[in-house]
Amino acid sequence: MATDAGKRTVTAYDDAPDNPALSDVVERNIRTILRLRAQSALKRTFQERLADGITSFSGRLSFVYFHAAWFSTWLLLNTGWFGIKTFDPYPYGLLTMIVSLEAIFLSTFVLISQNRLGEESDRRADLDLHVGLLTEAELTRVLKMLGAIQDKLGVECDDPEELADLKLATNPEDVLQEIDRLQRRRL
Repeated sequence: MATDAGKRTVTAYDDAPDNPALSDVVERNIRTILRLRAQSALKRTFQERLADGITSFSGRLSFVYFHAAWFSTWLLLNTGWFGIKTFDPYPYGLLTMIVSLEAIFLSTFVLISQNRLGEESDRRADLDLHVGLLTEAELTRVLKMLGAIQDKLGVECDDPEELADLKLATNPEDVLQEIDRLQRRRL
């Protein structure tokens, strides 16, 4: 990662050596994806980084081990076996309150992280849709060009109806309406 005039930018992926087993296009696409992910990570606010860090820690086995040790110690200290005056006698009301508060905060941090990841996922889905629509338009254009070349050369088409269908532009709204119609019909 390099800094340029106070702005945080990501260049670590661009400096890595190329893999000769991959084409230049694949290499470029991988680097672009990694760069976009890194830029997205840099744009997180302090609160989002904190929520992600807590969520990441709470999703590890070390978190479980920590709680197992903490609960065991708490219960042992409050049994009176070691000659220590109990500060939270059975049914452990203080422990219950602490664990409840922890659960509230942990669930909030998880939701914050999930919301941020959901927004990133929506951005990727929008990009996928855009690329898919662009690809559809390009392929439709290529099919029309190939059809014109085919006509000019006098080459017979195996299935002219299918080719005519493929040459039609796909309207995403029509596709979604048909999916909805068929799903409603199934129910």
